[in-house]
Amino acid sequence: MKIFPHPLHSLRRVVLVSCLLGAAAAHADNADITELLKSNQSQQALKLLDQRLAATPKDPQLRFLQGVALAMGNKNKEAIDTFSRLTEEYPELPEPYNNLAVLYANQNQLDKSRQALEQAIRTNPSYSTAHENLGDIYAKLASQAYSKALQLDGSHADSVKPKLALIHDLFSTSPGKAKAAGSAAPSVAPPQPPAQAAVVAVAPAAPVAPVVSAPEPASAPAAATPAAPAATKAAAETASTPVTAAAKVETASADKSAPVATEAVEAAVHAWAKAWASKNMAGYLAAYSPDFQTPGKQSRKRWEEERRARIVGKSAISVQLSDLTVQMPQPNQATVRFSQHYKAGNLDTRSRKTLLLEQRSGQWLIVRETVGN
Repeated sequence: MKIFPHPLHSLRRVVLVSCLLGAAAAHADNADITELLKSNQSQQALKLLDQRLAATPKDPQLRFLQGVALAMGNKNKEAIDTFSRLTEEYPELPEPYNNLAVLYANQNQLDKSRQALEQAIRTNPSYSTAHENLGDIYAKLASQAYSKALQLDGSHADSVKPKLALIHDLFSTSPGKAKAAGSAAPSVAPPQPPAQAAVVAVAPAAPVAPVVSAPEPASAPAAATPAAPAATKAAAETASTPVTAAAKVETASADKSAPVATEAVEAAVHAWAKAWASKNMAGYLAAYSPDFQTPGKQSRKRWEEERRARIVGKSAISVQLSDLTVQMPQPNQATVRFSQHYKAGNLDTRSRKTLLLEQRSGQWLIVRETVGN
């Protein structure tokens, strides 16, 4: 069973999302390379990339595009090396992990593919592409297990064969359909929100790694989440149910203290960003509730260790918030959405982020963090 009828379909989808949207964030001058990749002119793209990397060899976006171009040119070993180095130097970026997973899957290294996708989701739980690809890998692994069961004991044929047929039907896409899916990607809105897409190509997020959709992983992330995880397909959903205009009006008239509460929420979010930028780990971690939903269901201790390693190790961090809005569906609960501009070293990214906060003992604490909403 061929679960990946179009080996680089998922990879190309990421290319379109990250390049088209990431370029808008801070690298508009790479639009010509993006166009070459969209036209499957990988060799021409590589020539331009070599020229620009000669001047800025550590530029993360150029290196990401280089990995994409290598993969599209079937230079899989070089592409794997490129994406692997990116994951080592920028562990908060989910896209390099996803692209590694696609390349590993095409080589039938399913365990490596699974591990890469799980890491992408831990980095950004909101990364839907990684969730979808992980589902494909699980299906492929299931197919192999069912086939092995039949090989070992043919008496299980009545129960196993229908399952194998189901998986086969699930992934058997006619050439016409597959082609349409691939050609539609460039013109159709990408699966991830634009802001999140930007994170794809260039920046890590915050609490989880690139959750902030900026260069620091957020709990992805956040992300970024992460998503995709956690990263999870479920990560694509918003942090809380939007409040309708009518509901807002009603709440405002019923609770005269709403403006005061809103100011307190905004102050808490800005204090969190300030602690992050100043690498004040005590203040940063204290902004998260004991019930904070860590990405990938990892332990709180493990999450804090990862965040500390990603933040303290940076020489300098800048976290700027703008377009901040607060919704309060309940007196002690607030949903905050904003645009985040993150800078750290060679990383310079912009993304949309959502925080769900709850009031505990007079303090507003973060209980959920997602990117791209």
